Amino acid sequence: MSEARYAIGIDLGTTHSAVSYVDLAASDGEKTSQRVLPITQLTAPGAVEDLDLLPSFLYLPHASELAPGDLNLPWSAARDFAVGEMARSRGAGTPIRLVSSAKSWLCHPGVDRRAAILPADAPPEVPRVSPLEASVRYLTHLREAWDQAHPDAPFGEQDVTVTIPASFDPAARELTAEAAAAAGYARMTLLEEPQAALYSWIQKSAGQWRKQVKVGDIILVVDVGGGTTDLSLIAVIERDGNLELHRIAVGDHILLGGDNMDLALAHVVARKLAAQGTQADPWQLRALTYACRAAKETLLTDPAAESVPLVVPSRGAKLIGGSLRTELTRAELTQTILEGFFPQVDAAARPVTRARAGRARRPAGHAAGRRQLPVPHRRAVQRRRVQVGPAGRAHPADAQRLARCRRRGAGAPARRRRAGPGGGARRRLLRLRAARQGRAHPRRHRARLLRRGGIVDARRAGLRAADPGAVRGPVRHGRRHRG
Repeated sequence: MSEARYAIGIDLGTTHSAVSYVDLAASDGEKTSQRVLPITQLTAPGAVEDLDLLPSFLYLPHASELAPGDLNLPWSAARDFAVGEMARSRGAGTPIRLVSSAKSWLCHPGVDRRAAILPADAPPEVPRVSPLEASVRYLTHLREAWDQAHPDAPFGEQDVTVTIPASFDPAARELTAEAAAAAGYARMTLLEEPQAALYSWIQKSAGQWRKQVKVGDIILVVDVGGGTTDLSLIAVIERDGNLELHRIAVGDHILLGGDNMDLALAHVVARKLAAQGTQADPWQLRALTYACRAAKETLLTDPAAESVPLVVPSRGAKLIGGSLRTELTRAELTQTILEGFFPQVDAAARPVTRARAGRARRPAGHAAGRRQLPVPHRRAVQRRRVQVGPAGRAHPADAQRLARCRRRGAGAPARRRRAGPGGGARRRLLRLRAARQGRAHPRRHRARLLRRGGIVDARRAGLRAADPGAVRGPVRHGRRHRG
């Protein structure tokens, strides 16, 4: 294998992907020659441009939607899909044919990431792809764009690094590596995104980073992406007289990013439309989300813009008259994004812990990671299985259970405690055995039913025993019944 001339770095993002590279022959130590690759892509049917970013979108057009040649690229004339800017703009009007946020689906443990599930809400007649396949198509497009721009340095002969979120689980990492291998990445290394951001800061400092930190400092790297937010802590240590950076902690996997911001803006605009008497349907709400994404980028990059018009087409016969027309203002953007997702808090503030739905809240004072079980009440213990010996007597283990139950009964509510005479334990044991055998108490003249500790007269309940000591029907566990 020949020696690599370039070191290529690829950021496979949720909403955008980028390619940066370093000419190894023109670099010396911390002085590097780094550039960003303009990525050739479709921006409209039949229109090809070079852009610094490749939008991570995949559009699956109808067979008769486009004219022959509209999807042709300089290196391919047989594609039936679009990747990049055209996919994003075309999909904003037809979201049921647009695959987006494939990276978020790739790390979703609750779905089959190799199954054709995207677009998620597409009708049956629309073809679907898997999150893995969508990632393969993005990575393949980046490789082909490189080979188009550098025919003298084939992509397969260069050192390639693909970044992934630090909070990716092993399955998501393996799927990313599998997608890269399927896209023709022969010499590939995975690098965590916060670590890549730290390397970029070091490279841009031109060696001055050592004067900005000292031993013992902790560097917090915050990476807010399109679909995830990564938090990493980097410690500055000294080894053999040199400063070194070591990662000491990684935050939990947070599925929160630009996609959530776009959706929040769409709901803000939808509420504004509802106040004006216009209700957006689910299809229009999704298209409104993509329109808010473009408006957000315009407002954040152009300080002079105070508002951006939004137009979402309708479907069916009212294609023109049913279109939604509104705008996104800078004030709405600031309130929703800057104040909503990045509010100002006190430096001593700590995160608020909320109990998850369906799980009991942990009482104060419990040690983290430990679970304290409550002492069971006597009736709960009586519902356990009774072991009966050959002679018809209770197993000694039952007596031991009952003794422990009586000792623990001191913590039960006062109205449920019974301090019976000395023979009370034996009577309770007989009732316990009779309940499990579906029989009445053997020492009572009347047939009685045992229902979770409560005794109901069989005659008062209107029941008649089929034979002495037998009672029809199973023992019910529930509230105490009175005859």
